[in-house]
Amino acid sequence: MSYGYSLKFVELNKAADKNLLGVYFGAVCIKNDVPVTEVAQKLNVSRQAVYNWFVGISIPKPSAAEEIQKIIAKLEQ
Repeated sequence: MSYGYSLKFVELNKAADKNLLGVYFGAVCIKNDVPVTEVAQKLNVSRQAVYNWFVGISIPKPSAAEEIQKIIAKLEQ
C-alpha cells in the first residue's frame, strides 16, 4: 500500500541534502511507507511541516528532533 508519496515528491527527497535530519527522516519514512499524516499527528505538527522537512525546505524544531530520532531508530530496526 502506498500512502501518497508522488514520484515527484520522492525525487525531491532524493535530491535534497541527506545530512539534514528532516530529509533523512523523509527518506526513511518513504522507504517504510509511513504516511505523512501519521508522522504529523505523532509529532503534533502540520502535514505541510512534515513535507517541508522531507524535501529540505525547512528543518524540524529542536523540540521535535529527539522524537524524530526515536522514530528513525524504530523504523531502521
